[in-house]
Formats: sequence, C-alpha cells, structure tokens
Amino acid sequence: QVQLVESGGGLVQPGGSLTLSCAASGPTLDSSAIGWFRQAPGKDREGVACINVADDMLLYYADSVKGRFTISKDYAKKTVYLQMTALKPEDTALYLCAAVPAWVQSIGDMDDNRWNTLGSWGQGTQVTVSS
Repeated sequence: QVQLVESGGGLVQPGGSLTLSCAASGPTLDSSAIGWFRQAPGKDREGVACINVADDMLLYYADSVKGRFTISKDYAKKTVYLQMTALKPEDTALYLCAAVPAWVQSIGDMDDNRWNTLGSWGQGTQVTVSS
C-alpha cells in the first residue's frame, strides 16, 4: 500500500503556471506507477499523466495536456510532480494523485476503473484557473 499527500494547488490566472506535488510513502512504492487524475464538477474523472516509479518511464499524457503539463519524479524526496503551464480555465478541477502496482499500468490510457479498484489515492488539491 502506498500513502499519498498532494499539495500545491491554488488560484492562477489563465496562461499561468503551477506545480503540484505528490509525496508518496509505503513499502510498495518502488514497484508502483503513480498518476495524476483530475475531476471537474459535473465531469467524469480524467487521467492526466502517469510515471513508472522504478524507471521513470513516462506512461501516459492526456491529449488535453500534452505540451503543457510535465510529470516528473524526485526519488530522494519520494515525490512526484505535475508541472502545469499555459493553464486554461478548463484545467480547473480537483487534482488527485494515485498509485497502482506497476503491472497495472502499461504505456497508454489510464483505466479509471482499474485505478479505482487497485489503487491508493490521496485527498486531492484544488486548482482553479480564473481571471
């Protein structure tokens, strides 16, 4: 089981930048994939980006964030980051960090049902993009 705590959300103007952090701990961290999801009011939860902890392999970016968001990991700090640039009002959402065993997530779409069933989740951090 992996424990996760998100931070870094806030209010930012359109075009601005924000970096979210996901502090992770637990005995199975090294064999996990960690991903960021987001959920906006009235919308389904959406997988945003995912990284394999063991080898830093980038597993997934949603089309809506490619070229604007970057997922990265600091192994020493046991923290996964989501750097967000060129933010748009439609990026407004609760951003959640989650971890699954690495075998669950290969390169490609993040299946919400699998992550929900097999994953550990943080409480989320709110990002609001507004002028």
